[in-house]
Amino acid sequence: MATDRLSRETLLPLLAAHVLSHGLGGASLRPLAKAAGTSDRMLIYHFGNKERLISDLLDYIAGLYSAALQEGMGQTRPASRQECVARILAQGRQPEMQPFLVLWWEIVAGAAREVPGYKDAADQMMARLLGWLETQMPVDDPDPVGGSRYLLTLIEGTLMLGTVGHARTAREGLLASDL
Repeated sequence: MATDRLSRETLLPLLAAHVLSHGLGGASLRPLAKAAGTSDRMLIYHFGNKERLISDLLDYIAGLYSAALQEGMGQTRPASRQECVARILAQGRQPEMQPFLVLWWEIVAGAAREVPGYKDAADQMMARLLGWLETQMPVDDPDPVGGSRYLLTLIEGTLMLGTVGHARTAREGLLASDL
C-alpha cells in the first residue's frame, strides 16, 4: 500500500483483520504495521500513540461486530425478549462471529488480570453493545434499559458456555428461565 493512500480509514480494516486473526497479543506496533503494509512510525503518525491506535481499533472492531449483529436481527424488531435473544444467539453462533467472541474474551481476561487499557476497552464496548441492544428490545417492552441488561447477561453467559462445550447447559438454562 502506498503511503500517500494511508489513512486511519484505510488502516483500520487491515489492522482489524490482523487482530481478529491473531488476537491482541500480537498487537504490538511492528506486527500491526507489517499487517497493514506500513511502518510502526506511520501508525504513530496516523493515530498519535499506541494507546490511541488500540482504542480506535477496538472501537472499529466493535462497530463491525454491531453491524454483524444488526444484520442477524432482520428488518423487524423482535416481538418479545425471547425472540430478541434467539436472534442474537443465532447470529452469535455463526462461524464468522467466532473471531469477535475470541477477541472479546481476550479483552475480558485482560481486564480481569488488570492489563492496562483492557478494562476501559471492555467498558466502552459494553456501553456500545448495551446501547444497541436497547434499540432492539420489543417496542412494548416495559423496561428496555433493564431488559437489555438482563438479555446481555443471558447472551454473554450462553455464548461463553457454548464455547467451552456446555451449549446444552446454556440451552437448558434458557429453557428454565422466565424469559
